[in-house]
Amino acid sequence: MTVELQFDLERPGFRLTVDTWVPGRGVTGLFGRSGCGKTTLLRCVAGLEPSARGRLVVNGETWQEGTRFIPPHQRPLGYVFQEGQLFPHLSVLGNLLYGYRRIPAVERVVQPEDVARLLGLERFLKRRVTEISGGQRQRVAVGRALLTSPRVLLMDEPLAALDAISKAEILPYLERLHDELSIPVLYVSHAIDEVTRLADHMLFMEDGAVRAEGPIYDLITRSDLPLAHAEGAAAVIEANVIGHDDRHHLTALGFDGNTLWISREDLQRSARLRVRIMARDVAINLTRPQDSSVLNCLPARVLDVSDDPHPGHVLVRLAIGPVTLLSRITRRSLDHLALQPGAAVYALVKSVAIT
Repeated sequence: MTVELQFDLERPGFRLTVDTWVPGRGVTGLFGRSGCGKTTLLRCVAGLEPSARGRLVVNGETWQEGTRFIPPHQRPLGYVFQEGQLFPHLSVLGNLLYGYRRIPAVERVVQPEDVARLLGLERFLKRRVTEISGGQRQRVAVGRALLTSPRVLLMDEPLAALDAISKAEILPYLERLHDELSIPVLYVSHAIDEVTRLADHMLFMEDGAVRAEGPIYDLITRSDLPLAHAEGAAAVIEANVIGHDDRHHLTALGFDGNTLWISREDLQRSARLRVRIMARDVAINLTRPQDSSVLNCLPARVLDVSDDPHPGHVLVRLAIGPVTLLSRITRRSLDHLALQPGAAVYALVKSVAIT
């Protein structure tokens, strides 16, 4: 199953040219600088840019090609904007049912009680949307979109208008959507931490075109892309909870035969977890340290070394089995360690630094 995206749209001073595909299930992050075309591409998928030439096929169903153009109101999709655009005179339940009631009963594949449970809205159903927090309102907006039984869910920077506390509140619910939805989600954001937390696949956009696409684990660690050289450069690891150290309030994660200790206690054994490791938090040793406060010491191999925006820094890509880590170190350290591609090293990561 795939979503085929082929669009050509020209405006004064801007042109969108996209010819790619994304998985037909899971979350695809559309990432890039402001003005690169992320929202315009989303609008093309929604049918809101009728002058866009191209082709759109959603899991085998053609929505646009040649003279065929399904208008926006007939496209089975959900759209979540930066602002929830909820109806203030309706309760939470009233907003959730707004789209649900407009879908013929035989076409409903999502039920209100399931959405309320999934998004943690059961306690708020009778409240007006003016009486709940910003994060809760966005959960209602997501729920309303899901209750239209969409075949695609479009999310246009849904957390951009929220403060840090509200973002932290809603992200776990969006992660649940990632795990439980069987439809494709196109998620636009300029915040790489959101994208790496939620997305499996990424379209990295520049100047109206897709510069790179693929699994998010690969794109964020590619040294030929700016993501790996940004201030918040990081790698993402999928791991399973394999144990707890109750005395020291730590949890052990396992991935590809390695153990990673993190400072969390709220995780159930065997749970699947995605962790983000910042390049600035990864140190490199030539030998395994015998006495160190750093708990995580992972055998690794140097893939390559590249220049970094700071003239005194370099970016080192490390392979730990099939997983790639990034390490930002000083040039002085690079010279001292004489690091070369293929060298066997140890990656040191503080437990308190892993999110």
